[in-house]
Amino acid sequence: MPSRRAGYPEHTFGSDLEIFVCVLVLNGYSLEMAGFVGDALLSLLLVFPLLPLRAQTTSASTPSFPSNQQLRRFKTMSDPRLAPDGKRILIRVTEATADGGKSHLWLTGVSGEDPRQLTYSPEADKRGEYDGEWMPDSQSILFLAKRDAHVSLYRLPMTGGEAKAFSLKITPVVDQAKVPDALPLKTEEGNPDAPKSMVSPGQGKTDEVDIDVTRYQVSPDSNTIAILAQDPETAGEKAQKEAKADAEWVNHNPHGARLYLLNVATGKLMLLPVAPDVRDAYWSSDSLKLLAICEGTNGAGDLAPAMSSWLVTLADSSHPQPLADLPPTIEAAAWTPGRNSILYLAQAKRDAPPGYADLYSYDLGTRATHNLSDGWKGSVGDDAPIPLGDGTAVQLVQLGFNGKVARYMPGSTEPEFVALGSSHVSDVNTNAQRNGWLFLGSGGGNPPQLYYGADLKSSPVPVKTPPLTPEQILSVAPKQVQWKSDGFTIEGRLYLPPEAAAKHVPLIVEVHGGPLGAYSDAHEPWIDFLLGHGWAVLRTNPRGSSGYGAAFAAANKNDLGGGDYRDIMAGVDYVVKTEPIDSDRMALMGYSYGGEMAAFVEGKTTRFKAIISGAPVIDQHSEYGTEDSSWYDRWYFGKPWEHPEDAWRQSPLAAAGKASTPFLLLQGEGDTTDPLGQSKEMYRALRQAGVPVELVTYPRDNHGPLALAIYGYPVPEPWHGFDARRRVVAFIQEAFDAVH
Repeated sequence: MPSRRAGYPEHTFGSDLEIFVCVLVLNGYSLEMAGFVGDALLSLLLVFPLLPLRAQTTSASTPSFPSNQQLRRFKTMSDPRLAPDGKRILIRVTEATADGGKSHLWLTGVSGEDPRQLTYSPEADKRGEYDGEWMPDSQSILFLAKRDAHVSLYRLPMTGGEAKAFSLKITPVVDQAKVPDALPLKTEEGNPDAPKSMVSPGQGKTDEVDIDVTRYQVSPDSNTIAILAQDPETAGEKAQKEAKADAEWVNHNPHGARLYLLNVATGKLMLLPVAPDVRDAYWSSDSLKLLAICEGTNGAGDLAPAMSSWLVTLADSSHPQPLADLPPTIEAAAWTPGRNSILYLAQAKRDAPPGYADLYSYDLGTRATHNLSDGWKGSVGDDAPIPLGDGTAVQLVQLGFNGKVARYMPGSTEPEFVALGSSHVSDVNTNAQRNGWLFLGSGGGNPPQLYYGADLKSSPVPVKTPPLTPEQILSVAPKQVQWKSDGFTIEGRLYLPPEAAAKHVPLIVEVHGGPLGAYSDAHEPWIDFLLGHGWAVLRTNPRGSSGYGAAFAAANKNDLGGGDYRDIMAGVDYVVKTEPIDSDRMALMGYSYGGEMAAFVEGKTTRFKAIISGAPVIDQHSEYGTEDSSWYDRWYFGKPWEHPEDAWRQSPLAAAGKASTPFLLLQGEGDTTDPLGQSKEMYRALRQAGVPVELVTYPRDNHGPLALAIYGYPVPEPWHGFDARRRVVAFIQEAFDAVH
């Protein structure tokens, strides 16, 4: 079962993932309602708010919902970065799937400047430029890109000229080709068949090699850059692989991610003696201290939370000090400006699924820790807090379907919300001077827009960004619905197509991933794509979702497919009773945990005419032993061999013998979160039971990337999402057409 950081688009806060990414929200351009809306459409808007995205008043074409092909033409923007001068803005724009899904950096401004593209990549670079940041003097920007064999850190002067990579070479800390029992034997006399390029253990000196940068942080004084990089492959290790001497000793890999300091002036790179794997590093405002957050290597996090925190002082960087007061669940952090204190996110005080965080403050002088969000009825987001000089903290939070910006005051657990005018807010950013704020704001029917405010009290204004959507695309704002289920108040969003004004329409029920996930009011063209087929869409946040407090997030503990299933079905009953829904034509679909719920539904009810399950958990026993990490699942039902009845009760496979609804499985072959074997188990069970079932697998795709592809986000795989969407539509339509 995936955690909420698995990177698929369920609009949990962070993403991860990755999914995003994980992070990762599909962004559009400004809304214009005038010009092309005819009288008939205008009258229809009184009942169903259809909103054109980037409508062109001079265009004669009729606005329409996005087609399958058009979903390959949407771009996204993310990672806005305000320059130290408070005037210029750096943003990351990801090209459409049809154009390769690469990302580039763009420049815009707070005063109405037209955006322009700053970076370009060669054909061989399949990812493009990312992780753009301003140097503190505003004279240049940094970014990561793979323009040769390695991911390098580049510096681009804003006064003109080409981006140049820093020379980052090290003598490898680890060289498995030189350990005494390395295979094969490398002396040509003892092994004439050994590759000549191999060197005998202990012979010769390992040459310096380039590192691949994974993350970096610039010190506020711009003198030093903290760089995170995985141990590189040596020439000997590469030769061993080429000779197929490549047995893997599981959980004994000595390689890890390490922390280096780069002196910007001299180019000298220094390794810090902080134990791998280093996950992140944070500078103090005076540039004299660095907080490093590390995770135990070789699957340590599968046994128990394994994060550790280290204090590095530049005056004595060779002797990092462990910060034992910070918990092993720490996720993200920031130094309070001008104070010897740290704000950080870590596992909530109250019982909740792993990854459900509280916001804490820690004073390094007194060693006192304070929980700033304990008991709050929303959820703290994944993004690192933004501390202000007065001791308060700005934090992205989730309250129901809405992403909000909250301000936490010392001594108070109830945040003060910042009024920003958007129902869903993401990607909040400011600079070290706090002389301006950026965020992406959107809502159902409104594509995300980049906004700027001089401070947190000013009314934000839109910023010009490059066009991100095809022209003349319609979008629908959802209707807020809620209902009671087992004493819980459950929220949902119902999207109705224009046809619902005159007749009852089919319904698609969508279930988000997680379970600790949540749908939000963020705009998604995927929904508009489904509406274009005349289908209504219902999205729900059943018990176990984030955004409603720790107790609600924990309410499906050891009850997967139980109360959460009842919450969803109660929502179906509610909209069938109160809205123009054709109860004879309903389908249900979901991805990840949503795919797992789809599989539960298959064995529990015959009310749906078609069910689509993407990358599901089918058997808690086998999935627990083959997924990447099991700590998340363990919180829900324990170790399966110690609680076999609970694990089997919460396995959709247990009810496969009761199934009868046509079932479609979509699965990435490279999925390490919910492995391919899960879908194969369900396919075999339903096929042998005589249930109409189809399984479609996608080579190369892991868990998050396939979800992004299906939902219309830019990805490098050109056709996987297109193929999955056409299969989903055909599968549902065939089931609906069979209803007489």
